[in-house]
Amino acid sequence: RQKILVALRGEEVASRFDMAPEAWLGTYREGEGFTNEKTVVLPQASAENLCRLIVSEGVNTVVCGGIEQEYYDYLTWKKINVVDFVVGSLDEVKKRIASGTLKAGNILVKRAGESTDELSEE
Repeated sequence: RQKILVALRGEEVASRFDMAPEAWLGTYREGEGFTNEKTVVLPQASAENLCRLIVSEGVNTVVCGGIEQEYYDYLTWKKINVVDFVVGSLDEVKKRIASGTLKAGNILVKRAGESTDELSEE
């Protein structure tokens, strides 16, 4: 099972980890899907608040946009998988988690006339 946190701004992955005003939390189990889903509004956007939430909730996978090296290093030192430089909506991130295809650097934004299967894999 994976306990996941996605750093959000609205329904999108926040472009910067330290500027995310909210976070989506959920547990994913193969064959069962997502459970225990909730959105947490942070008292103020900060990397410290987000790290505290990640550790206190027992998260093992973090999905975010850009993240400063010191926080990336701290989270990986805590044995947390950080999937960074992700661009897109929470729904697209959840689809990628469920299909096992979410990778750092994924750009999950549809352009006119494009299906999600053709999205950037860089």
